[in-house]
Amino acid sequence: MRTPAGKECKYYYEDFHRGRSKQECRLLNASGEGSKWHPDDCSNCPVPEILLANACEHMELSARIVPGFIWIPRKVEVTAYCNEHDLDVQDPYVGCQHCGGRGAEILRAIQEGDL
Repeated sequence: MRTPAGKECKYYYEDFHRGRSKQECRLLNASGEGSKWHPDDCSNCPVPEILLANACEHMELSARIVPGFIWIPRKVEVTAYCNEHDLDVQDPYVGCQHCGGRGAEILRAIQEGDL
C-alpha cells in the first residue's frame, strides 16, 4: 500500500472507506511501538527501500521509533533477523550472507544446465 510519503510498503495500512479514518504501521504494531507511530514517520522510514533492495523470504524485520531532539527529527530504526540461518542480519539492505550466496549458486546451476 502507498504510504503518506508516497512509497510502497507492505506494512502500512490505511482505511478511509465510508468515514473511517484508520492509519497504522503493522511492523511497529508487531514490535509494540504502534502507539508511538505517526503518519509523518513514513517520510524517513527505511523499510520501503529495504523491501525493494532485498526480497529474501527468510528475513524478518523489526522496528522501533527513536525519539529525536529539538532539531533532530525522530526516526524509525530497523533490525533484521534471518529465520533460516538463525542469525542477526548486519545490513538489512543486503540481507543474510548465507541466503545471498545461495542465490548465486542457483543462478550458476541454471546457466550450466544442472537444474
